[in-house]
Amino acid sequence: MDERHDVVVVGGGAAGLSGALALGRARRSVLVVDGGQPRNAPADAMHNYLGRDGTPPGDLLAAGRAEVAGYGGRVVTGEAVSARAEDGGFVVRLADGQEVRSRRLLVTTGLVDELPDLPGLRERWGSDVLHCPYCHGWEVRDRAVGVLSTGPAGVLKALLWRQWTADVTLFLHTGPEPTDEECEQLAARGIAVVTGEVAAVESAGDRLTGVRLASGRVVPRDALVVSPVFTARSAVLASLGLPVEPVEAMGHTVGTAVPSGPMGATAVPGVWVAGNVTDLMAQVVTAAAAGLQAGAAINADLLFEDVRLAVQERRAPFSAATERELCDMVLGDRRHGI
Repeated sequence: MDERHDVVVVGGGAAGLSGALALGRARRSVLVVDGGQPRNAPADAMHNYLGRDGTPPGDLLAAGRAEVAGYGGRVVTGEAVSARAEDGGFVVRLADGQEVRSRRLLVTTGLVDELPDLPGLRERWGSDVLHCPYCHGWEVRDRAVGVLSTGPAGVLKALLWRQWTADVTLFLHTGPEPTDEECEQLAARGIAVVTGEVAAVESAGDRLTGVRLASGRVVPRDALVVSPVFTARSAVLASLGLPVEPVEAMGHTVGTAVPSGPMGATAVPGVWVAGNVTDLMAQVVTAAAAGLQAGAAINADLLFEDVRLAVQERRAPFSAATERELCDMVLGDRRHGI
């Protein structure tokens, strides 16, 4: 932990491990600091990851850690709380007081799903309280699905989930009233609309059974679609002067993210990001690809620095490089210890 690594990766999810793998294969010294709080931990399986569809999230991470270790990378458990620039690199401080040093920094801390505050909802999150049809739509196909409207995208979500099942009910809850055009669209697709605020999510045993309205009426449902607020885990980046920015959709703030360039570079030289901390909509496969891109960009940046330092050393009078060249010229194979 006291050595200076080429790269410290903060966050050991798909993005972080993918970046670490690319860097390890590039023969860079890499340390991954993982807080052990993956966003998709409540889910039984991940989907749309070609070749690994249906894999439990924990299995993918275990395989990724083993692959990183196979190329000399290290993965440690710890919570990174801040970072600072120092001596041309970075120092990352952990919650236990330890500090780790690196030339470059890749932050892949992901996001937190802030769920609507309804009794019984959080307990079913990731099983039958859902948000992404591409992640979970197939698993609830042809079942009774409810869509909880909390913003202007409620109608759009209901129309989208109609692709997976003919039994969709839109609960207006705190969302806006549909326009005349939207009402016609919902009716044309056979989507029921329920007015009034939702009071709770009903469950029996290990399954969701319905949605209870403030009026006391219970509408039977097998699954409920919600719209979390996607909040970037950004404490380490904020300590480096990289604030989050709001992300809007349809004029409504859906979360926060740290801005970055196409390869993950941030406004702070030497700091890259990948995954949900900068891309709220990234699925596992997307995050892994972004981690690979960031890893390749970081290796290129380090390469340019290595070349610059080598040239600088070679040009310096009485440098180690010129001494070696002089020894070769004068002594050849007879040099020993000079």
